[in-house]
Amino acid sequence: MELLFLGTGAGIPSKQRNVSALALIMPEYKGETWLFDCGEATQHQILDHPIRLGKVSRIFITHLHGDHIYGLPGVLGSRSFQGAETPLTLYGPKGLRTFVEVTMETSCTYLRYPLTIKEVEDGDVIEEDHFTVTVKKLDHGIPCYGYRLQEKDQPGALDAQKLKALQIPPGPLYQEIKQGKTVTLPDGRVIDGKEFIHPPKPGRILAILGDTRPTPAAGILAQDADLLVHESTYGAGQEDLANAHHHSTCVQAATLAKEANAKALILTHISSRFMQEDHAQLLAEAQSVFRRTHIAHDGFRYQV
Repeated sequence: MELLFLGTGAGIPSKQRNVSALALIMPEYKGETWLFDCGEATQHQILDHPIRLGKVSRIFITHLHGDHIYGLPGVLGSRSFQGAETPLTLYGPKGLRTFVEVTMETSCTYLRYPLTIKEVEDGDVIEEDHFTVTVKKLDHGIPCYGYRLQEKDQPGALDAQKLKALQIPPGPLYQEIKQGKTVTLPDGRVIDGKEFIHPPKPGRILAILGDTRPTPAAGILAQDADLLVHESTYGAGQEDLANAHHHSTCVQAATLAKEANAKALILTHISSRFMQEDHAQLLAEAQSVFRRTHIAHDGFRYQV
């Protein structure tokens, strides 16, 4: 899986950063792609990256502030204009359905594909083919959610070395053995396929949070995550300002990652008050608390 940050700015676009949008690209699942938030000009950002709108099957919206949803109507329309007919599901707070339906109706935008809109609530658990997605309400000025993606465990690999040691050559029987079946070999031996399969591979965990002040809900989503994506609208020493505007500092994000035992942290939603030369300082402040911290920029890619 790869995360591709399409927009990493907070509030308004700047020359260096567009507003919030993040793509999760999954080559292991036939290239299926999920988007998280869809700020203004997201479809324009997509043009510069290897993302096909027809492969986008899920869009998760954290909250309904404009810098997180103003690009959504354009993405929905362009997906249709490009000929996509595969279903698309939107998840987000109450009000998302009204926003989309009114926008589509007012602009006379026809979608050639089935569109499903599911408005989420705190504590929802969404079962997808390869993931279980847990939804928790965060602490922002309006209803805002974070998403914990728990990949389902992967089947264990076939222990080919063990089979070869028993002089069982590669062939069609390997597929039956890999399925855990009891197999009779040409020489009459009977083997239990389950004895030749490695233990299941634990699924990966991603926590992708919307805008928030520090809150216990964020800790629940981030616990033992392979990757935490967290906003960093403010820098160290700006905790009062962050609290007043329902946001977090880079140090608060790093503290959460450390306390939740996350394996890595990516900071995003960077305020336009910070110039390019300030980013190293923000990163250093966070890394003083949690060493495995990265700071995203538009086009930043991260393999999970």
